[in-house]
Amino acid sequence: MAEAAAPGDSTGAQDSSVARRRRWTLFLGTAGLVVVLDQLTKVGVDSLFALASRSIPAGQPGGPTELVGEYIRIAKTYNDGAIFGLFDTTATLMALLTLGVVAGLVLYVWRKGAEVGSLVIGGLGLVLGGAIGNLIDRVRLGYVIDFVDMGVGDARWYAWNIADAAVFLGIVALFAAALLGDRAGPKTGPASGAT
Repeated sequence: MAEAAAPGDSTGAQDSSVARRRRWTLFLGTAGLVVVLDQLTKVGVDSLFALASRSIPAGQPGGPTELVGEYIRIAKTYNDGAIFGLFDTTATLMALLTLGVVAGLVLYVWRKGAEVGSLVIGGLGLVLGGAIGNLIDRVRLGYVIDFVDMGVGDARWYAWNIADAAVFLGIVALFAAALLGDRAGPKTGPASGAT
């Protein structure tokens, strides 16, 4: 004769199911928000601004448009390299690499999502959204639209977009979680009620 389940067993399974749903909501919700913001800003910048060279003074034809003085400017470029334009490569190769990253992130959250906390899941969601945002450009256009130009004088950072920023912030979140700790699940100890 089969034994009846203990009264607390179904509650634990329900709690686990709810926690898993929350993690997927955070992961996919963060990624979705990044993709929407990234694509909206790229479409807006692409339709409103001409291509710009950062070597031409701001305000002149073909030069950047100042937003906050020389510190933050719009300098639209078409980038067929990787994040911040760091590596010169083809859009097809970058698209394939990005698909691998996307698959790896989803697989990781599928297998380990219940074991990590919100900081890790949120960080992974930022990376996923950034990867998908730039992947959409590569598939649709063959390049990525970068447009934020930051710096002082001739000391400028690489041009970037919302997707690049999300990937960067996601990596920072993952480093923070590694340094500070970010584990899921209830704390156990003397106060947990175990006898």
